[in-house]
Amino acid sequence: MRRRVVTGTCGSLGSLTALHRAAAEARARDAELWVILAWRAPLGPESRACGGGLPLLVGCRDAAVERLREVLGTAFGEGPPDVTLAGLAVRATPGAALVDTVCGPDDLLVVGTGSRAPLTRALRPSVSRYCLAHAPCPVLAVPPSPLQADLDAMHRRIAWRRPLDAGDLTR
Repeated sequence: MRRRVVTGTCGSLGSLTALHRAAAEARARDAELWVILAWRAPLGPESRACGGGLPLLVGCRDAAVERLREVLGTAFGEGPPDVTLAGLAVRATPGAALVDTVCGPDDLLVVGTGSRAPLTRALRPSVSRYCLAHAPCPVLAVPPSPLQADLDAMHRRIAWRRPLDAGDLTR
């Protein structure tokens, strides 16, 4: 079996940073690149009781597959990276989807560390921590892009209606 480099994506700046690092690692290791997009039904397991059933799940899966195509197109443009690429839309939580895709100790799991502000930590569990605790292979945790801090600062300025200083854009 050929070695794999497994990574997850959702389309965020942090996940695109991890995706590009995973592609570089796959090239360096002569391994396949497996890109996972985890999805869940919007109403959870209760959706069947609400009458959504199978059509709802099929629609969610199709939307996840289309989102994965869009993310890969954004990340790599029209041409695929110089590695064998496999994309999977998996119905699971992100951490479980990534760990379950890894085959063994020869694989590499690449995860983004993401923004871990106190509110984010309270509302969403850390995918990278889950992977570090449960993966049967090495895990490479990729820090957020330096642009992420600038983008977050701009969003805060907009949210608080603070004027934009042109000096902030030229740093």
